[in-house]
Amino acid sequence: MPGRWVTFDCYGTIVDWNAGLAAALAEVFGEDDALLPDFHEAEIRAKHGDGYHRYRDVLASSVREMAAARGRTIDDHEADVIGRNWGAIKPYADAGTGLGALRDRGFRLAILTNCDDVLFALTRAQLPVPMDEVVTAEQVRSYKPDHGHFEEFRRRAEPDAWVHAANSWVHDVVPAAELGLPRIWVDRDDSGHDASRASVRIPDFARLAEEADRLAG
Repeated sequence: MPGRWVTFDCYGTIVDWNAGLAAALAEVFGEDDALLPDFHEAEIRAKHGDGYHRYRDVLASSVREMAAARGRTIDDHEADVIGRNWGAIKPYADAGTGLGALRDRGFRLAILTNCDDVLFALTRAQLPVPMDEVVTAEQVRSYKPDHGHFEEFRRRAEPDAWVHAANSWVHDVVPAAELGLPRIWVDRDDSGHDASRASVRIPDFARLAEEADRLAG
């Protein structure tokens, strides 16, 4: 499928991952400002600790670690709180306009996600614009920032021009830079990471299509 492509990380870039995550975790732990940073640290350890594990299991393992750190023992139902609520994670309000503008400029669209196939299917049904290709962690048996997603996408699509757009500096901007890809950092979290690693930094999807067009040449 040669042509001009924009690939995306999905969670945090197209859909509001942190809002959905915070709501799910609050069901088990109540309101707590430490929940999101604690989860993200636990999730990194679960993903990269001892080989590939399906993402829903990574989520449950991360919640169990958070509970143990708080002196709690939780059952399997509580541990699966994020997986059970996955369908409640919604796209950002600007997702449809931003993705649609890329379509209008002739781009094909793809997702490179650390999610598994079953969970991503719940999200895919809610996306305001269809995707032409999806590469999941389950398919490549590895998690970004490893390069497996990018290499598999290149093998499948053989793109003529390829721009990667994502919110996550660690999981997406850094590996895209290592691979020499034009990269749009959609820094929705205003994270303070090194913007020089990105080809361009934008706070939302307002200039997404314009910047992708410029970078794709």
